[in-house]
Amino acid sequence: MPPDDSYLHGTDPVEQRRLSLLNEMLNRASLDRAALRGGERILDLGCGLGQFSRLMARAAGPSGKVIGIERSEEQIAEALRLAALDHEEGLVEIRHGNAADPPLAETEWATFDVVHARFLLEHLADPAAAVRAMARAVRPGGRLLLQDDDHDLLRFFPEPPGAETLWRAYITAFERNGNDPHIGRRLPALMHAAGLRPVRTDWIFFGGCAGQPQFPMMVENMIGLCAGMREAILATGLMSQAAFEAALASLRTWASQPDASMGYALSWAEGLRTDNS
Repeated sequence: MPPDDSYLHGTDPVEQRRLSLLNEMLNRASLDRAALRGGERILDLGCGLGQFSRLMARAAGPSGKVIGIERSEEQIAEALRLAALDHEEGLVEIRHGNAADPPLAETEWATFDVVHARFLLEHLADPAAAVRAMARAVRPGGRLLLQDDDHDLLRFFPEPPGAETLWRAYITAFERNGNDPHIGRRLPALMHAAGLRPVRTDWIFFGGCAGQPQFPMMVENMIGLCAGMREAILATGLMSQAAFEAALASLRTWASQPDASMGYALSWAEGLRTDNS
């Protein structure tokens, strides 16, 4: 996770619960894209609550190993608590550190079969530096897997009143903080610049319609995402406090409409370290 001054979502219990639910909705599709075969040595940067790290560890099996790197001590503490609740203490080794300079021993560089990061690069002032570090950590022939946002991809229909203004203000708050809300489209280019060969790109769909059981949870995730950035959004001057609250309320009302649907796609990319990287 990035330094405090560039991360807008916070690590309080409300945000941790939102992230935990988001993990539950995305992890299986993310694991399918990773196509692990078992036995991999995996580095997970910005591992947050560690839920996906543990899922990868289960897929890698007893002959594999997963090391997670996380900047936030609050997130590490919650990750360890969640692992204990699932009786998976020690399944993943979590280290405190940052993505651009991960705490790896000299003998660990260029040894990982897979290096992974999700929802990390969009928050970094210098995402290219982090990707270069990831490229150094991958062994020759190993893979770098990146998942991140391109916020322009969000669509609601029928359009809830105030939703478009709210989302534009959210994106503006990201940009004014020095972050990149559109970094998802840049993932292959970042890999190429770091000396890797991009070999695959895809989208992971996140969304649904009112007839699906998970739909209310998906909408609540969007509401929680914006509510957690209330001060930053209002600071853009694009909407008043009253308009902000009205937009959140309209999303909740809209979610119960039988014709409501929401679509979003998480950008996913894979790069390969060749022998001459």
